Amino acid sequence: MHRSSGWAERSRERGRAAASLLADDRGSASVEFLTVGLILLVPLVYLVLALGQIQHAVLGIEGAARHAARVVAAADGHDEGLAAADRAIRVGIEGAGLEPGAVRVAITCEPVPDACTTPRGTVDVQLDATVPLPLAPPVLRLDTGVGVPVSARATQPVSAFGGAP
Repeated sequence: MHRSSGWAERSRERGRAAASLLADDRGSASVEFLTVGLILLVPLVYLVLALGQIQHAVLGIEGAARHAARVVAAADGHDEGLAAADRAIRVGIEGAGLEPGAVRVAITCEPVPDACTTPRGTVDVQLDATVPLPLAPPVLRLDTGVGVPVSARATQPVSAFGGAP
């Protein structure tokens, strides 16, 4: 009997030792911090990158639309104004990191659509684009990634004196 009680006592002591090791929290805070930190930090970094890229594109196309409307309204002629607007839009789009073919451009003039430099008229420039999200793979093999649509519109009045200084 003495033998079995010794074995039972040692078994209970081992069980208590194992339970105390399992109940000991030393070192678990760093593991928890790393796990929760990675779960929260990775999406947060991606969100900052995505919002930065979207904001960069928005500011670029807004500047391009505004500058294009101004150069058309201040041009000496209709064709010269449209050529200057094309250059302004290309510079703004490339500065925003967008592909020139991915931006839809609409320039409308009032009261005469074919004469943007009509005195007291208005020039309206509308730019629409889709900003691709960083690290987003193409969806359904359509050669286009996931993106956020952005647009900008600028309206500029034409001087009553036309191209006069």
